[in-house]
Amino acid sequence: MNTGVWLIGARGSVATTTIVGAAALQAGLTDPVGLVTELPGLAGLGLPDVGELVFGGHDVSAVPLVKRAEELAGAGVLPGRLLEPVREPLERADSRIRPGYGGSGRPGGQAQAAAELADDIALFQEHNRLERVVVVNLASTEPPAAAHPAHASLAELRAVLAGGPDVLPPSSVYAYAALGAGHPYVDFTPSPGGRLPALLELAEQAGAPYAGSDAKTGETLVRSALAPMFVQRALRVRSWSGSNLLGGGDGATLAATGPASSKIGSKSRLLGETFGHPVDGVTHIDYVPGLGEWKTAWDHVAFDGFLGAGMTLQFTWQGCDSALAAPLVLDLARLMAAGHRAGRSGAIAELGFFFKDPVATDQHSLAEQYARLRAWAEGL
Repeated sequence: MNTGVWLIGARGSVATTTIVGAAALQAGLTDPVGLVTELPGLAGLGLPDVGELVFGGHDVSAVPLVKRAEELAGAGVLPGRLLEPVREPLERADSRIRPGYGGSGRPGGQAQAAAELADDIALFQEHNRLERVVVVNLASTEPPAAAHPAHASLAELRAVLAGGPDVLPPSSVYAYAALGAGHPYVDFTPSPGGRLPALLELAEQAGAPYAGSDAKTGETLVRSALAPMFVQRALRVRSWSGSNLLGGGDGATLAATGPASSKIGSKSRLLGETFGHPVDGVTHIDYVPGLGEWKTAWDHVAFDGFLGAGMTLQFTWQGCDSALAAPLVLDLARLMAAGHRAGRSGAIAELGFFFKDPVATDQHSLAEQYARLRAWAEGL
């Protein structure tokens, strides 16, 4: 039986690129560049084939996937030659997208909203005869969750949702729906999602694996490779600052203070935990509409060597966020499906390789994370 991939934000740039990429790979129209699960250490471990993945999802947007793909091709994200060969798979996936949760104020409150979201996933699984469904949150980044006592305990959360006020951000309503039904769940963004203690408890109780959060595709990916180098060479880092310029929908979302604070908090964790102490410096995120789907990050590192000799390192990373993120969505869907099949549940620290703010671990070294990922996958 095939594996379902239910995307929250299913008509966004990353989701559209993911679905186009899976269809192109299945048809032999492209190579698996960027797919970690196709590397020699992970390929052949019994993960679901990309061609076995069936896509559906939730979205508040009504723009058809074919139209989104045409827009991305016009922006240079997708090769135009792929549009016609993947039209049918896009239309099939689009037919499986259901209206998303738009926020508070719905009749029946968030408990009813979660039940309806879970019903959508159950129907998707039944109609497509799927062995399991992996849910991946690709929706726009939310501000940090306002603290509430119900977030700390699953029993308290259920009691409040049964008759009280709405206490969950939208991303956590989706997580509550998916995890409560036993589906593997991935927080690809820094939104609160499944990171609330009550929802991590739910994942354990329901036997659902959880992975997150905030996939690293650019600046933080480079930082996770470079920061351990300074530690291992006993070089003293005095400051590390970064400036990020983003276009597209992600950049527009992060132009707001709340979502930007979520992203900056996620990006900043790595340095302090790698060096074992706070590091001076700032991280900026600026929206530049003219960049479109591209992003640029510039980092400046000041460090001391032997006898106090002051030195610097600078790097610039320029990339297409959707093209960097989409193969990771496929990787995580395949790995989470295999983990679920093997009986893994709760927070999966070994998938921290993919995230800026990994759950259940303070390990940020890319090399060490990759070793742990391979060991975990080989043990499934």
